[in-house]
Amino acid sequence: MNTYYLTVIIIIAVIALIFIVIKLAFSILMFRENISKFSFDETQKKFESAVTEKGWKMPAVHDLKSIMEKNGKQGLLPVKVYEICKPDLAFALLSFDKARFVSSMLPCRVAIYEKADGFVYISRMRTSLMALLMSGLISRAMHKASGDVEDIIMNTMR
Repeated sequence: MNTYYLTVIIIIAVIALIFIVIKLAFSILMFRENISKFSFDETQKKFESAVTEKGWKMPAVHDLKSIMEKNGKQGLLPVKVYEICKPDLAFALLSFDKARFVSSMLPCRVAIYEKADGFVYISRMRTSLMALLMSGLISRAMHKASGDVEDIIMNTMR
């Protein structure tokens, strides 16, 4: 085999390896998941209390299991997605035209769900990492929101 083809094959293999590493790193870095030591119902109650205690609002809760059942899909373990919002932070972003593009990430979302292993989990996006790519008001608001959400979840886990 001549060296040209060998070089092309090596370059393609390296690119494929880089793609696989980036894909794996993305799922690990962009989302965070914790195991709750409480039941599904108790985790929800503790989370809802922690949200209120931190001064955040809960504009919506999506019961994905119920939604799937209404659409003929049975057998799903419990999954609820909470939309939580700190009005001051959201208002600051929504009031600034150049920051409105991040409105697709509002409000923050936190999922509480059960897996087949019987444990209850809490997951969310790691907006603090995304905030590193932003600047100014957007970065500050995302860092603040991320810190508050982590506090809420840690208080839920106690």
